Amino acid sequence: MATADSLTPRRRRWLFVRGLLRAFASAVLMVVGYYTLPLGSLSDVSVVAELSVGVVVLVGVVTWQVRAIERAKYPAIRATQALAVATPLFLLLFAASYYILSVDDASTFTENLSRSDALYLTVTIFATVGFGDISAQTESARLFVTAQMLLDLVILGLGLQVFLRAVKRGKANPDDPDD
Repeated sequence: MATADSLTPRRRRWLFVRGLLRAFASAVLMVVGYYTLPLGSLSDVSVVAELSVGVVVLVGVVTWQVRAIERAKYPAIRATQALAVATPLFLLLFAASYYILSVDDASTFTENLSRSDALYLTVTIFATVGFGDISAQTESARLFVTAQMLLDLVILGLGLQVFLRAVKRGKANPDDPDD
């Protein structure tokens, strides 16, 4: 089985760039979906139900990505792509939840959130920056923010571990690799 170490520098760069382009295209599609899907109409649906469906989708995507890493010819490159897809999906899931909460009840946060505001809040929580300009004002919003903070830790710890283990299994399994 070819490994990334046995590649020429040019081929390694090409595979890395191709992986980044795939991940970037996926992230762009997810962001376009976030900004164009009629999320405001979901305010009648339980945000907990919406978030639950989103988490199931996220788990499905991560499971699929882990299997793809294990089968990949270059598992480390594939794992980089997987992280670059799973992370925006996770963040956009919470941004959509915050946006729907805000549409449902404008007093949920210190200000009514646009989609960009909701994404900004999500990223500041994920990055543990927490500027304080937007904060949760209701108990349900605080629970969502708390859930995101806890899941951030899970994603950073367990998520990275899952992908790294998949890379090890992929490197150990030379049977029928793909790109």
